[in-house]
Amino acid sequence: MRTGFNLLLWTTHVDEQHLPLLARLKATGYDGVEIPVFEGEVGHYRRLARALDEHGLACTTVTVLPDEAHSAVSPDAASRAGALEHLEWAIACSQVLGSEVLCGPFHQPLAVFSGSGPTEDEKARAAEVHRRAAEIAAQAGLVLAIEPLNRFECYFLNTMADAKAYVERVGHPSFGALYDTFHANIEEQDPVGVIGETAGVIRHVHVSENDRGTPGKGHVPWAATFKALRTGGYDGWLTIEAFGTALPALAAATKVWRDFFPSREQVYEVGLETIRKGWSGAA
Repeated sequence: MRTGFNLLLWTTHVDEQHLPLLARLKATGYDGVEIPVFEGEVGHYRRLARALDEHGLACTTVTVLPDEAHSAVSPDAASRAGALEHLEWAIACSQVLGSEVLCGPFHQPLAVFSGSGPTEDEKARAAEVHRRAAEIAAQAGLVLAIEPLNRFECYFLNTMADAKAYVERVGHPSFGALYDTFHANIEEQDPVGVIGETAGVIRHVHVSENDRGTPGKGHVPWAATFKALRTGGYDGWLTIEAFGTALPALAAATKVWRDFFPSREQVYEVGLETIRKGWSGAA
């Protein structure tokens, strides 16, 4: 198991002004960080990789599909081609960073709804996009981990059962699912039990409190969650994802209207303690 921290708490685009964060997170005890890949050139991420190396940090990456011109579920072939192009770019950026996992809800743009659940045609269309993306990721030495979100943020993938069935539909060894404790808290009737039911496709984990604040300060059952992950054979990244109000566009997208923590320091300090205590206690 390795511990990571998602830098979306501070920014959607990591640049030179954010580099002091790397030293602070390394000193706190993290093994790596999760870098948002939302914009920028491959060269920018190559330079950022040097900073990660200087601090002795590994990384994972996260991306989203930016708009309906880049949608894997769209009936429009040009939009699906845009989604694949975006994923190919994100994979290239991730590769130069040395990322091991590229995760995120890269199935549909956030907060776009059809008025019903996903259709078989949408699933088939998206699976073709993701199968091709997985082939590109495999060549780059990456795993793709697609993220189901709660029903207030998307309609295509909401539960881990949805994610498991979809991963099996794509059917590529470099394509798996992300388990996020925040979304599971909303969508799953048994957020802990579902881990064992879907363990075979879980390739990445987001440690996120029920209010998206500090892990350990809410009601997610951490001891049981870590026990289920260890029992299911998971030994990958445990990456904290928390959101605040500092980034208005991201706050609007994630429906965060107030801060859920007194300081960001509390999030990464208490959050790491929560992971370490829970993981060791689950042995």
